[in-house]
Amino acid sequence: MEKDAKPLDGQTRQDYKLVDFAEGDPENPKNWSKAYKWYITMVVAVTCFVVAFCSSVITSDIGGVSESFGVSHEVALIPVSVFVVGFGVGPMIFAPLSEIYGRRIIYASTLLLAVIFIIPCAVAKNIGTLIVCRTIDGIAFSAPMTLVGGTLADMWRNEERGVPMAAFSAAPFIGPAIGPLVGGFLSDAAGWRWLYWIQLIVSFVVWVLITFTVPETYAPTILARRAAKLRKETGDQGHVTEAELDARPFSERLLVFMIRPVQLLFRELIVFLISLYMSVLYGLLYMFFVAFPIIFEVRKGYSSGITGLMFIPIAVGVVLAAICSPAVNKHYLKLVAQHNGKPPAEVRLIPMMLSCWFIPIGLFIFAWSSYERLTWVGPCLAGLPVGFGFIFLYNAANNYLVDSYQHQAASALAAKTFIRSFWGAGVVLFTEQMYDRLGDQWASSLLAFISLACCLIPFAFWKYGASIRSRSKYAYGGDDEETSSDDDIAKTNKNVDPNVPLHADLEDLERARSYVANP
Repeated sequence: MEKDAKPLDGQTRQDYKLVDFAEGDPENPKNWSKAYKWYITMVVAVTCFVVAFCSSVITSDIGGVSESFGVSHEVALIPVSVFVVGFGVGPMIFAPLSEIYGRRIIYASTLLLAVIFIIPCAVAKNIGTLIVCRTIDGIAFSAPMTLVGGTLADMWRNEERGVPMAAFSAAPFIGPAIGPLVGGFLSDAAGWRWLYWIQLIVSFVVWVLITFTVPETYAPTILARRAAKLRKETGDQGHVTEAELDARPFSERLLVFMIRPVQLLFRELIVFLISLYMSVLYGLLYMFFVAFPIIFEVRKGYSSGITGLMFIPIAVGVVLAAICSPAVNKHYLKLVAQHNGKPPAEVRLIPMMLSCWFIPIGLFIFAWSSYERLTWVGPCLAGLPVGFGFIFLYNAANNYLVDSYQHQAASALAAKTFIRSFWGAGVVLFTEQMYDRLGDQWASSLLAFISLACCLIPFAFWKYGASIRSRSKYAYGGDDEETSSDDDIAKTNKNVDPNVPLHADLEDLERARSYVANP
């Protein structure tokens, strides 16, 4: 569909034909059949599962790496840490690139790079090769995790998105739980190198699926191709898209994307504390990869395979939370109706205020049932409430950040991901020493007390969040920010070419950029 883009006062009088989706346009991803959208949803969700699986599967046989290369246990854990560091670095690069080139090319190229660099890990002759290649893999694998939320937003309308998002949200947490389970038996049977060969196999499968069966879903890219085709066929250079009216160079957009998350992290109390809470939870997840072998292998003498079975309750808790997610979404829609379609961001905290207690409960059970003389049942089943709590906390935190910083949502989520990934990478390296110095029970209890203290965060924002947002220069302010006069747009957009007429509301462009989100 095309419509004239009327210039503002002071701009050129040339009329541009704005290329946009028509009502019921079959090329609009939101108009694709539900079956096709569900197929794409499952492919990208499985891709996230595989990425999370690859992050944790190698923790099943750290001892084998240490023995093969003659390095300490701490050094053998570095490949785990640098992979997680890559999760924090990659989004800063791939999110803005996806705005320029679309999602499909980023998926295909980064997954291919990740697949290639798994091979040197499997045949590595020294620990340096493992560390370097795992770093590259972590950065490359971060792209799917960064873009999947945006892919779902491309296809599903707001009222439809609850169940697909629940399916996606479960994948990054089930993967780390299944990784040690599969890796434990595989390393017992074939050695640590097969922990990389299995990554190669599953990663190659999802690369083929996402490269050859998943089309482009990013609307600005689809429309840009349509506009280019129209310009070529008609010879009329007036066919443009809204995104093409943003004349800022890519280097400037990249700089904004890299600087703004840091600004939000240290200037916005909401972003800082929510990021801190998510970092604690992410650290707990990766601490389990070190703590479980200590409790079950070192203390109880179980094999790696049997220790891997102990992660099953975490996965079960995640699945149960995913099953409950549609009910939570339904409750939110009721609250939306009660507030005439404009609920305060704080209503997103309700699931967090209810589920935050599951984490310390599970950790206290894990701590004080982990004595060597006691059965495995206690510390094993402690993973159930922990896995259940993770999903609700994760989703509620993401939704609260997005609702609080709608036009800066991508940057707010990037800030959370950045600090979360570096904390998750760091805790892997000191968990073993912490258990040695504090003892199994008090080390786990320390984690439980930290998570218990973090339970105050959602309650504090429930009471003071609106007041904090009202004084913020970045937080979303409501209707007063949704509409801007043409003069306001012209004044605020200092980098737009004065010879190019403006048609698109700049905030619509920002909203499009905010589709780029990290599970």
